Amino acid sequence: MGGTEAFTRMLVDSKPLAPSRQCGRAPPRWLALGRAIPGRARLALGAASLLLLVAAYAWVPSRSGSDAAIVPTLGSIGRATAEALASRELWIDVQHSFLRVTAGFLAAAFLAVPLGVLAGAFRSIAALLEPPAEFLRYVPVPALIPLVMIAAGIGEGAKILVVFLGTFFQLLIMTADEVRRVPAPLVQISQSLGASRREIVWRVLTPAALPGVFGALRMCNGWAWSYVVVAELVAATEGLGFRILRFYRFIQTPSIYAYLLVLGLLGLGLDWMFRAASRRLFPWARGGGT
Repeated sequence: MGGTEAFTRMLVDSKPLAPSRQCGRAPPRWLALGRAIPGRARLALGAASLLLLVAAYAWVPSRSGSDAAIVPTLGSIGRATAEALASRELWIDVQHSFLRVTAGFLAAAFLAVPLGVLAGAFRSIAALLEPPAEFLRYVPVPALIPLVMIAAGIGEGAKILVVFLGTFFQLLIMTADEVRRVPAPLVQISQSLGASRREIVWRVLTPAALPGVFGALRMCNGWAWSYVVVAELVAATEGLGFRILRFYRFIQTPSIYAYLLVLGLLGLGLDWMFRAASRRLFPWARGGGT
């Protein structure tokens, strides 16, 4: 007992340890890990980053030795953008590219999402579908364009097929992964309540994985735009990619930047629509499912 009393007295009389770095005061809200920041602060930071990017670009042409054919001034880019927005040509190109992207992307989504759900739910189907999908998704889409042109010609079907090939295999794998992330207790509870395999797949696994699948659709839609531009660079008579290649041939660099600006704005608009739809459809998911 004497040893126990001495140990207790030592603990009482000892001085408290100095707080370690891990136990110090909380970091500022701006630097807290995983903590959300106010919407106005997010907009301010985004605007500041864009202004810094524009300022850095404006500084480059002012340096001696910079080639205007490579780095045109902001003024020339602004004039080219205004001329493009005022021309009917731009909107025709946007229409053709948008229709090609939408057709190829929707075809890939309608086929890849159900197959991905089945692959995520059943190991046997995953063993059947995922090895070729894993292989083909690493084949660069531009390398497939000659084969696509041989098989489908140079018409609209070929450009839609390029978008389909670029998004289908990625979307299938991502959908299967989202289904596998569904907590196992959901399946166990459904089985204990007497749900059949079909009901578990389509009424438990699919709704639970939908927020993540919607995020995968959002990412694949962005990739689809890059693929359609590549397809239009090779064989097209209209479209954003075709027009960029034409500007390159005539060394109209400001017009190239103007079309790239339009592509970026289109991408931001579509991304915002996906985010808004995800927050509305899946309010229970963290971050709106994206």
